[in-house]
Amino acid sequence: MWTYFQLHMLKTFRFQAYIIGLLLFVSLQVHAQDTKRTYKISCIGFYNLENLYDTTDDPEKSDEEFLPNGTKRYTEEVYKDKLHNLSTVVSQLGLDDSPDGVSILGVAEIENRKVLEDLAAQPELKSRNYKIVHYDSPDRRGVDVALFYNPKYFRELESAPLNVPLRNSDGTPYATRDVLWVYGLHNGEPMHIFVNHWPSRRGGEEASAPSRALAASVARNKIDSIFKVMPNAKVIVMGDLNDDPINKSVTEVLNAGFDKKTLSPNALYNPWNDYYSQGIGTLAYNDAWNLFDQIIISQPFLSEQQDGFFYKKAVIFNRPYLFQKSGRYKGYPFRTYDFDIYMRGYSDHLPVYIVLMKEVK
Repeated sequence: MWTYFQLHMLKTFRFQAYIIGLLLFVSLQVHAQDTKRTYKISCIGFYNLENLYDTTDDPEKSDEEFLPNGTKRYTEEVYKDKLHNLSTVVSQLGLDDSPDGVSILGVAEIENRKVLEDLAAQPELKSRNYKIVHYDSPDRRGVDVALFYNPKYFRELESAPLNVPLRNSDGTPYATRDVLWVYGLHNGEPMHIFVNHWPSRRGGEEASAPSRALAASVARNKIDSIFKVMPNAKVIVMGDLNDDPINKSVTEVLNAGFDKKTLSPNALYNPWNDYYSQGIGTLAYNDAWNLFDQIIISQPFLSEQQDGFFYKKAVIFNRPYLFQKSGRYKGYPFRTYDFDIYMRGYSDHLPVYIVLMKEVK
């Protein structure tokens, strides 16, 4: 039998326990509200625009087939149609993660600054006020790399083209695309960006591999010089590498690895191998997928416990309209031309982007 005193003490204990539990619950709720965080999001992308030429003959470039009287009948109407298609893609790139889309976009296979200005002036992109970093490269086909950036996010401080000194078998120079280096402030944070379009696999993957290794070494040498001055520099290497994440030009020369936990000092992090190992790529050839279009980052992006931007995820932009629906290229990226037949497509490459986040305090 419980005594009156025991019953009284039991009720008192239960009441105290209830009060303590209630206070603990309220405390946890307040603490949860106090620790709720908000983030600024920035998307950084790359897109091979597949032969974005204008319709004017440039005697210093091999642009003959991309002229109104050329083999492709590349008229002003075709040019405007291609600009519209590409601007549609760029305007949607990154929108799933940021209302501003991509804040920085590297591009390849563009003829000159004019086509960049025409693209940025399209109705789909005009409101973003994209600025341009571009240098004419010595490439024999007359195509360059370049960088668009939204001044709301990025401010250019310095830039330069880095020459890739290729040679023919007889020792004479072989002109190819420069590597574009851009240094600036991304939301006030210093960042180095490299835009690449490494030599193609023409002549065979193995035979042409040394050319891509040389291009990779040009970027890597500049990165090493940056790390000597700024050991914790934030570096972004992007482009059409014409090699997959597992190729030596990427893993050994550029020194880009896949495992965040085992990266050696000054190694870069390549987030694209998970896609590649699953057979997912950015362009198709002979019914097989390659993942040539990559965005690779330095290790200071990897920690989420920091005041600056950190890496969140990598995305291949693969909307259904970007794929060929019929013909011999069914299921491939929807290209502009099938040889000399105008297909009204976009590009033979899919665009990619990474998502960066920064806590707003």
